[in-house]
Amino acid sequence: MADKKPQIRFKGFDDDWEQRKFDEIAQRQSETMLSDDDNPCVEYEDVIAEQGTLNKDIFAKGVYKNGIRFTSEDVLYGKLRPYLHNWLNPDFTGVAVGDWWVLRPLDADKNFLFRLLQTSKYDDAANQSSGTKMPRADWKLISNLKFEIPASIEEQKKIAGVFDNLDNLITLHQRKYDKLKNIKKSMLEKMFPKNGETKPEIRFDGFTDDWEQRKLGDIADVTKLAGFEFTEHVVYSDEGNIIALRGLNIKNGQLILDDVKYIDGSNFSKLNRSKLFIDDIMFTYVGTVGEVDIIKENDRFYLAPNVSRIRVQSDDSPKFISHYMRTESFYRHVIFPLIATSSQPALSMENIRKFEICLPKNRDEQDRLSELFDGIDNLITLHQRKLEKLKNIKKSMLEKMFV
Repeated sequence: MADKKPQIRFKGFDDDWEQRKFDEIAQRQSETMLSDDDNPCVEYEDVIAEQGTLNKDIFAKGVYKNGIRFTSEDVLYGKLRPYLHNWLNPDFTGVAVGDWWVLRPLDADKNFLFRLLQTSKYDDAANQSSGTKMPRADWKLISNLKFEIPASIEEQKKIAGVFDNLDNLITLHQRKYDKLKNIKKSMLEKMFPKNGETKPEIRFDGFTDDWEQRKLGDIADVTKLAGFEFTEHVVYSDEGNIIALRGLNIKNGQLILDDVKYIDGSNFSKLNRSKLFIDDIMFTYVGTVGEVDIIKENDRFYLAPNVSRIRVQSDDSPKFISHYMRTESFYRHVIFPLIATSSQPALSMENIRKFEICLPKNRDEQDRLSELFDGIDNLITLHQRKLEKLKNIKKSMLEKMFV
């Protein structure tokens, strides 16, 4: 027999939840009208996916289109590509243009309905759509889907309030995260020389010398692992301690270790060139070209194909070079011109060795810049982890507070 009560519940509520079809919880609206100044149009792309917030000032757009009328009593659900999770809980009257369902609650709390759309039960059903290129949620399927919901509107409101608070926290940390990324972007632009210049706009006190251009191949050993070497000497496993770093493991200056391959059973005597050490720089050269990160521990990582290893051999700072290679200016002026005309972007090791790197002559200046940007990166990572944790808490609560 199906559960009639959620795992987590507010005190004072102990009745079984009642089973209702979705079209007994929400009525799909169909009244059409032309948007105007008092009723702005909300188009499908106006909403941030999974956040349910507007990413544009629709009130300033001055766009007039026909669509389905909605009020502050309704909830909008993006039926096109339901895996994108486009939904909106408006507090204004407007016109929904494009791929929206306008849903009005029936004997249910509006905010509770908004959260019901975010449950795995609803999501799984919405993604059982026909077609692969442009899938759409099937109203016939959704409308007949049965849900357990509290009979008490008060309990519905309390449940919705929990997720309102969680979303507010997520939004707060998202703003902090975005602000830190913008601060870093601005500082990178001002604390590294612009293209063709030899001095940055902002500088630590005591440093006045011009920066100098160096070819990466003159200050570092650049190499990759040939595919046949990996095929002959590497044994993949889903468990172990030694990880082969692939291109998908390097993103936004971080090692992403959610999907890794272990190679503990490999012939390491044949893989000396592949072993990675602290301060080795990783650079992706095939497919998603230009992802960069630096190794922070020994005896754990080996190089996989499609990632190059840059090992600095001069007295220059590997950390500084890794930060420099992650700047937007470096990508735009050095990397992009080499891959812009290719349908399958790729760089040779010779291309990478010819990269022009602009360096402070003084190692102390390199180290101070590295320390500054390491600190900013650590703050960004901290807020990113908080965001991920809050999103995971929300996902878990949706599973435990709904039946």
